[in-house]
Amino acid sequence: MFFRQITTDIKVSITIPQYAEELYKLTENNREFLKKWLPWLDNIHNQDDTNKFLQHQLSRFQKSEGVPEIIFYKGKIAGVLDFNKIDHANGIGHIGYWLAKDYNGHGIMTQVVTDLIKLGFEYYSMQKVEIHCAVKNIPSRAIPERLGFKNEGVIRQAEKLYDRYVDHVVYGLLRDEFKC
Repeated sequence: MFFRQITTDIKVSITIPQYAEELYKLTENNREFLKKWLPWLDNIHNQDDTNKFLQHQLSRFQKSEGVPEIIFYKGKIAGVLDFNKIDHANGIGHIGYWLAKDYNGHGIMTQVVTDLIKLGFEYYSMQKVEIHCAVKNIPSRAIPERLGFKNEGVIRQAEKLYDRYVDHVVYGLLRDEFKC
């Protein structure tokens, strides 16, 4: 089993279908909180949808298309993170993440994103990591800002969130800028 212990309370695991029930419950309990910034929630109707998602993520990992991870805090699933896209030709990894409402404000995401960046630079030979966040999603933007990413600009109407479009700010971190 792939686990990485980040701190005493925080660990990550590659996404596997055995986590479907707990992840679905977490998603369902945080649906309104997550819906503000995540466009895929209307596609998750039951535990089977989550199971299919986890199987797809595992397949992506096997093909080196992503590094999907489940975040655990004190033994409970708290959220997910991933290299949503790995551009092998250009050495760029694109990170995405979400954390359930009750787990915000504990430094969890900063810790696990730092670890994922290390994996990208050390094991995937990336030269750059990018994080795209909705401009008005201040908590999400705090992660790359805290970790020394550079604001590389805004993509207008980059994502459709149900009944509206949101602009994304693009953050980039080069290998030689990373301070772990």
